[in-house]
Amino acid sequence: PGKGGPDQSRMMLYFAGGIIMFTLLPFLTDSLRRDVREISFQDFVNGPFAYGRVHHLQVINQRFVRVFLRGDTAPSDPLGAGGSAGGNDGLLPAHAGPDGSPAMHRGGEGSSAVYWFSIGSVDSFERKMQELQTSYGIEVKDHLPILYTNEFSMLTELAKLAPTLLILGLIYYSMTSMMGSMGPGGPGGPGNIFRVGQIKPTIIKGDMKNKISFKDIAGLTEAKVEVMEFVEFLKNPEQFRKIGAKIPKGALLCGPPGTGKTLMAKAMAGEASVPFLSISGSDFIEMFVGVGASRVRDLFSQARANAPCIVFIDEIDAVGRARGKGGMGGNDERENTLNQLLVEMDGFNPLTGIVVMAGTNRVDILDPALLRPGRFDRQISIDKPDIKGRYEIYKVHLANLSLADDIDEIAKRMATLTPGFAGADIANVCNEAALIAARHKKTAVDIGDFESAIERVIAGIEKKGKILTPEERTCVAFHEAGHAICGWFLEHADPLLKVSIVPRGTAALGYNQFLPKELALHSKEQLFDLICMALGGRVAEELTFGRITTGASDDLDRVTKIAYSQVSVYGMNERVGALSFQDKGGGQNFTKPYSEATAQMMDEEARLIVKNAYDRTRDLLTEKKEQLKLLAERLLEKEILTHDDVVALLGPRPFEMNATYKEYIDTQHQWKSKLEAAAAAAAAPEAAATAAATGMQAPEAGGAVEKPPSPEEGPK
Repeated sequence: PGKGGPDQSRMMLYFAGGIIMFTLLPFLTDSLRRDVREISFQDFVNGPFAYGRVHHLQVINQRFVRVFLRGDTAPSDPLGAGGSAGGNDGLLPAHAGPDGSPAMHRGGEGSSAVYWFSIGSVDSFERKMQELQTSYGIEVKDHLPILYTNEFSMLTELAKLAPTLLILGLIYYSMTSMMGSMGPGGPGGPGNIFRVGQIKPTIIKGDMKNKISFKDIAGLTEAKVEVMEFVEFLKNPEQFRKIGAKIPKGALLCGPPGTGKTLMAKAMAGEASVPFLSISGSDFIEMFVGVGASRVRDLFSQARANAPCIVFIDEIDAVGRARGKGGMGGNDERENTLNQLLVEMDGFNPLTGIVVMAGTNRVDILDPALLRPGRFDRQISIDKPDIKGRYEIYKVHLANLSLADDIDEIAKRMATLTPGFAGADIANVCNEAALIAARHKKTAVDIGDFESAIERVIAGIEKKGKILTPEERTCVAFHEAGHAICGWFLEHADPLLKVSIVPRGTAALGYNQFLPKELALHSKEQLFDLICMALGGRVAEELTFGRITTGASDDLDRVTKIAYSQVSVYGMNERVGALSFQDKGGGQNFTKPYSEATAQMMDEEARLIVKNAYDRTRDLLTEKKEQLKLLAERLLEKEILTHDDVVALLGPRPFEMNATYKEYIDTQHQWKSKLEAAAAAAAAPEAAATAAATGMQAPEAGGAVEKPPSPEEGPK
């Protein structure tokens, strides 16, 4: 159970005890009156009063009357078993009334309460008693004494308050349960509504077990060096103070999702010998006004108590969004929380020995006051790794797998095949490869499992059971062949690795796998070729069947983004000029920073770019119509074509291969030769046994295996 578990169990015990007490209260109050019997006024007149047993009466709280009997009377019930004066039980009346009934007299030494009855009002009761005693001929001086008293019963009052207390307890329990359900990082601990302004960060000590270290992080060399400076300062502050250096107060880890920002913080917690307080930015936000600022104060008060320490706020954009944007008026709880965070980080109270780290993938929407020196002095960029970084990351994840081949060769090959993959994507690929190998009952993961895992991550799971009509299958084949032809014969297009018409994922009926060039800059000609390659599928459908389908929706979306980016962001259009209108509001801006005439001009120029690319693609596919048909027919036959298959059909690509692509092709040929040699070696014993049985000579194992043609040689 969580920390609030014992308190919640105690609350349940209190609640159950209240229900039990509420149930037993009537029985407890009745047990105090079980020797005093309730009767009506008429029973009192016909019974105890008529037989002269009454010693005196006592009026309680002007509502009830107790009847005290004389001590010298017999203990028999004057009302009889039926509860009414049915007989005298052998007792003779002392006085006779005017109508011949027994008269009442007083006497005896002791008395005790035996009966009680209710009255409407004291005046009416006194009048009735006076008339009753006068009718019996009792003199005024001999009238029954009537005493008046007020009594208070604790149990009776509690019985009255029990329903109210029970309802209040139920409301309190419901509220505490609701607050407890918000989670341990919520209102200062589960089950306590009165601590909503407090926060419970995850405190990691330096001596924790199974900690992550910087050795577990690969591919982030520059970022790791900067983060290690903070750890070194907290471990050895005197080394920096001797030369007058001051540690930065904070550092912001920024970069795309999955690149390792949180992992870097975990490694920092494992390496530092000081407490590490971790909290999420969303934990400051609550439905109660003022809670966010209170939790910020509580967090930094805990940090000062644990100083020197490190405070890490993950996804700080939840509270650090720029002020004045997106507000709808009134009191903004997020702005109050941000203001308190700004004061705590660089206000009148200095943060002695406290380093604030934060992570976000939306640094563009953070408030400028949060990013200035004195708060987050450093912005550590954690970008997607290059091929060298991917190689190092693969080696870390592959170390935990049982591999069928050398780890360096697999890591190098996978790093080439996965451009643009972040650390989280690489970890997912390795895990998917292990799952695929286990699904096929393998004892080790081979390169084929990793390639299948890449396809699984990029295009989705293979759906062999999805049935397409012959017309749909043919249309998909020509569509994918159109992409492949454009990618093969356009200079700046990405080189082709594989083309398939096997359905995958939720909507993909086929796909082309290319090897994108890792470029930091793109020219106008490169973007134009990318648009043409994306339009190749739509143009191939139109040229072959004279109609178009909905299969090009994703391609057209990509084309639209590239065309509008050329016009409105990159300044690559002569008519619009060297202007850039970047959307920094995340699509939430209600106004545009340009006029309607400029917007119309952008639309016209974007359409013109797409039209020119469409015409160029049509001309190319018209010229290569025979190759298009040949490639589509082979796709219908084999469903999946590799680079070597395309070379055999179309010839070598008429452009020089870049180094990465050439290295991949050479490695592919080496792997293919190795697999063929292994297959020949495995088949040699069977061939020898067959030859011995037939008297023929078997080929030697390990003989020469014909090497497949290279892309430069072309098909034989």
